[in-house]
Amino acid sequence: MTAARAYDAVMAQRVDILRRSVGLDYAAYETGAIAFDYEGLLADAGYDLETTRAVQKETAVGNTPLVELTNVTELARSVAKPGRGARIFVKDEARNPSGSFKDRRASLSVHEAKRRGYEGVAAATSGNYGAAVASQAAKAGLRCIVVQEAFDSAAVAQPEIAEKTRACEAYGAEVMRLSVGPELFYVLLCVLKETGYFNASLYTPYSILGIETLGYEVAAQTQAHTGRFPDVVIATHAGGGNVTGTARGLHKAGATQVQLVAASVDLTGLHMASDRDFNRKSFTTGHTGFSLPFTGWPDRADVPRNAARPLRYMDRFVTVTQGEVFFITQVLAELEGLERGPAGNTSLAAAFAIAQDLDAEQLVVVQETEYTGAGKHPLAQLNLARRMGIEVRRGDPEEDEPGRRIVIPEHPSQISVADVDLHRVRRSYLRNAIGTLGGATSLNAADIEFLVAETRTDTHYVKETIDALRTEKR
Repeated sequence: MTAARAYDAVMAQRVDILRRSVGLDYAAYETGAIAFDYEGLLADAGYDLETTRAVQKETAVGNTPLVELTNVTELARSVAKPGRGARIFVKDEARNPSGSFKDRRASLSVHEAKRRGYEGVAAATSGNYGAAVASQAAKAGLRCIVVQEAFDSAAVAQPEIAEKTRACEAYGAEVMRLSVGPELFYVLLCVLKETGYFNASLYTPYSILGIETLGYEVAAQTQAHTGRFPDVVIATHAGGGNVTGTARGLHKAGATQVQLVAASVDLTGLHMASDRDFNRKSFTTGHTGFSLPFTGWPDRADVPRNAARPLRYMDRFVTVTQGEVFFITQVLAELEGLERGPAGNTSLAAAFAIAQDLDAEQLVVVQETEYTGAGKHPLAQLNLARRMGIEVRRGDPEEDEPGRRIVIPEHPSQISVADVDLHRVRRSYLRNAIGTLGGATSLNAADIEFLVAETRTDTHYVKETIDALRTEKR
């Protein structure tokens, strides 16, 4: 059989492979041409908040400390207007077993795999999630395979990804390293088909429900520390699970009025599946190459229906530059004695800017950190950038240009955020939604209700926008 025919044969079986590998019949939740019973899908996974907390406690996941960044707050106040500069806190998720909040995502998937009698788990990821799955699998006595996009066609590997390979292998996982391209999903399907392992996808209900404890703890710990809930919670945004799970956990704690801000590194102009661009980005997650397409259409995932639906939950969506994140990473280390990985500090860079627009008595919580290491350290990433011909210098971060130039601020007053237009993102989502209909299919009441929830708007907005999009298409 030729490679093309083998590829086509496996892809034709993807629905059955995915159904067997996650133990969920997604078709049972379809309620319209577009709509599905989102809350029903999550509820039927069988993990309420208390059950999830109990599962995570067994493997030392969660209950991480909330740390007030008093020195960073003072620095923000020094460049803010008088009376401005909210108190900044960080939820130190680097204290989890594998060093990131991804342990929360992996915990329920691995627990479910063992409960159902699977011999092992598999995941496609080049970041922290692979280490989290490997760590949890080791604790549960299950085998683990991690499939990574690790290097370009010249065999140049990103130091951060190489660091995660080392971590996965340290926990006993088998790591399949691929060059960048469209093969990742195909290889994962082959692994799932051949091994019969559980698909520990980032986008199943188990993954999202595992993050709810993070949002819940943010609300509960902030209230215990200050007597009230935070005003703003900022989450680094990539595929959408971090935003979704955190928001749901905040709501379950009663913190329904908290403004949830999604923050991404601006990598505009770089294509995530491009061999040329692969090593011209300094961040493997938490950037617009994932956050924009996944916000505009979450069901591009490796499961039929993505449980991460970030547009339902974000109140604001901002971006920061690569240089600003590297700068705030050094600030955190030198002022607070916390050396943490740059990707997790994306939300801290945003928090530093946003806090300056808030009153001094208000509270901003950065809801996660990640561990750092040799490959994840800013110097390793900046050295790769220079190797790829990217200019690295100090200056005005507005001159930062992804793939060509990384500009690290000269002064903290230069850190700012750029707002992403949520109206445009909603239009993109609705355009993608109706694009799945194939033309003639009409929307029923369940579809409209679903789209209203997905875009956090109303019936008039959804219908008017869809009519406008269809008119533009003619």
